[in-house]
Amino acid sequence: MLARSLGLDFHRIQFTSDLLPTDIVGVSVYDRNNGSFKFHPGPIFSQVVLADEVNRATPKTQSALLEAMEEHQVTAEGETRALPEPFFVIATQNPSHQIGTFPLPESQLDRFLIRIELGYPDRDAERALLQGVERRQLVQNLTPCMQPGELAEMQALTRRVHAAPALIDYVQALVDHTRRAPEFTAGLSPRAALSLLSASRAWALLARRDIVIPEDVQAVLPCIASHRLVPKLNGVKRTSSESVVGMLHAVGIP
Repeated sequence: MLARSLGLDFHRIQFTSDLLPTDIVGVSVYDRNNGSFKFHPGPIFSQVVLADEVNRATPKTQSALLEAMEEHQVTAEGETRALPEPFFVIATQNPSHQIGTFPLPESQLDRFLIRIELGYPDRDAERALLQGVERRQLVQNLTPCMQPGELAEMQALTRRVHAAPALIDYVQALVDHTRRAPEFTAGLSPRAALSLLSASRAWALLARRDIVIPEDVQAVLPCIASHRLVPKLNGVKRTSSESVVGMLHAVGIP
């Protein structure tokens, strides 16, 4: 739905235990006509990639996303190939307690900008699902609301949203709190701090402001931090968005 509404190239990858890294990145195939190998790009060479049930795949296959998500490029068979722009990875995962799942390592979770918890629909939304048209059919009728070039312009505008030194002090104070808090095994990384500031800029732009305010940081913090922080009492389960909100009361605005 996101890809169609933005006019972007889309590919869905169903992650399973027998999926190989080459199934994602691509592989060279011998061409008998010219007597050489030709590289066939994998589904990762799309603008929007849906990694469906990403924790069903083995860690080796999961790692095929690491370079793509961080550098927007893929190194295969000794050659580095750039990915299309813009480039997004959206992933779904099964509950970690289910059989056949491989929890994503911290280094890979840190590459996801945000985590959104959908939960169950409310009564009105579920009623609309039951009485409405099949949602997959509705997707086919979507028309793009903007072109990829317009999206790139919006991304450039986001980077120009002003963050005052005092606001950056606030971001650093929040990040530092997670590193000192005894309830977490490890605090937020520098990459997470950059993600928090970037998402805050985007939130401010959506509110039609050219400057970031503390309320923007507070609005996006739960989605930025909840999948990155691991409580010391449980080394597998991530902290909830609700518990992250408690950090806002522990850290004062400079």
